[in-house]
Amino acid sequence: MTQPTRRTVLGAGLAVAGTGLLTACSGSMGGMNHSSAGDAVSSAENYVTPDGKEVTATEALRKPGPERKVKLTAVETPLDLGGRTVKSWAFGDRLPGQEVRITAGDTLALTLANNLPEATSIHWHGLAMRNDMDGVPGLTQRPIKAGASFDYRFAVPHPGTYWFHPHSGVQQDRGLYAPLIVEDPKEPLKYDKEWVIVLDDWVDGVDGSTPDAVLAELSNGMGGHDMSNMSMSATATPAPKPSSPSRMMMGATSDLLGGDAGDVAYPHYLINGRTPEAPQTFQAKPGDRLRLRIINAGGDTAFRIALGGHKLTVTHTDGFPVEQTEADAVLVGMGERYDVLVTAGDGVFPLTALAEGKNRTALALLRTGGGAAPQASVRPKELDAKVLQASQLRAAESVRLDSRRPDRTIELKLTGTMEKYDWAINGKKYDPAQRYPVRSRERVRLSFVNGTKMWHPMHLHGHTFALGNGGARKDTAIVLPGKTLDVDFDADNPGLWMIHCHNVYHAESGMMTALGYLR
Repeated sequence: MTQPTRRTVLGAGLAVAGTGLLTACSGSMGGMNHSSAGDAVSSAENYVTPDGKEVTATEALRKPGPERKVKLTAVETPLDLGGRTVKSWAFGDRLPGQEVRITAGDTLALTLANNLPEATSIHWHGLAMRNDMDGVPGLTQRPIKAGASFDYRFAVPHPGTYWFHPHSGVQQDRGLYAPLIVEDPKEPLKYDKEWVIVLDDWVDGVDGSTPDAVLAELSNGMGGHDMSNMSMSATATPAPKPSSPSRMMMGATSDLLGGDAGDVAYPHYLINGRTPEAPQTFQAKPGDRLRLRIINAGGDTAFRIALGGHKLTVTHTDGFPVEQTEADAVLVGMGERYDVLVTAGDGVFPLTALAEGKNRTALALLRTGGGAAPQASVRPKELDAKVLQASQLRAAESVRLDSRRPDRTIELKLTGTMEKYDWAINGKKYDPAQRYPVRSRERVRLSFVNGTKMWHPMHLHGHTFALGNGGARKDTAIVLPGKTLDVDFDADNPGLWMIHCHNVYHAESGMMTALGYLR
């Protein structure tokens, strides 16, 4: 690779292991103060530090409740995907990792022991929690070295469907992820059973492939790639290379995603860690009202998901309630979550997640009665009916932002090409010392301007933003190629917070930046 990866950037000068805070985050650091085009104007602004008094004061206002203690170990382990065992990294010995469930208002006290051969961390995706627990090495904490541990402890303020994963290199595209379900003590929804559904695209340990090898191949770009080794369509099998197959994909297109659907030809697509040939089966009774909590933990794949023979009533996205909307299928980008209600029919039904634009599917089964299970290749007609996207949703009145003009607008141009694989924001690759300043109590508008030919699921740490005109509250939103997406949030959680593309390979190549609260 000609460019330093995020791991090398973050690892430089951060050799101290263990549980201390990253003192290098303190003091005056370079920043950018602007309200439009994102020019990299350095300034000597003083930023709130991850362990600063402002962070402590905000946490105290949350009035942390009873502790939920959890111990977690990141390990190298074999994982059974359903008839195929691969060696990977995971939390414990299961895929996804053991679900963590907590009640809103309580305190999560989780200790991560790192038994991996390299440093790691945990990012709590979607949570508006204290900054020094956000899990970004080099920005909010020191990397947790191999053999060390870290104690995460923070109040969990909002109910909803969340998940956690590393923020080190391309580790997320291994098995290091798990659901985090925050229950509402005043839950307004009525349902009989709950089914947590984690979608993933899988490459690690298959025929010698690793996410790091995939990144190295992609980083050469199409311009310098041997085209004979490349997957030229969404259905083609990559020709073998001396070490492992090529995983670069060409020809994956989707109208829903505005063109190019993805970069990586994954050998497997999974629901709850299982291939379509050995799917998970969820048991219920006819007439049961089911709450499906859908999480896309993939690295490079959006999924279009449907339950054969059923309508979906969307109730939440990214943890926050929406005006309930009926659909046949839902499009879920990487990092996004959707909660839906269904009333179970009588029989055996396929829950199919189509890898958008890649012509492959993941599968799980809902069984409420007798009958033969559908084939692994089943494609419910609902996949081609009414497909709901986040832009069609409106926030529930209880979580809608009040009408207010933004105090600050930050334009974030999404830049780069597949040919050079030079993904960046405002033409600049990630530098942890570079921040876009905001102040507490401001209404901030982020204007994502996608000048690339790819779609990007953009994720903001530590906050939820609102899509325009009373749209859904989210922390991750799809920005289509050639389009601009404006989102607003209230600056109410001080610290240093990442903004990045949740395509793990785009992010690691440089499509990340940070917000910094001014003192």
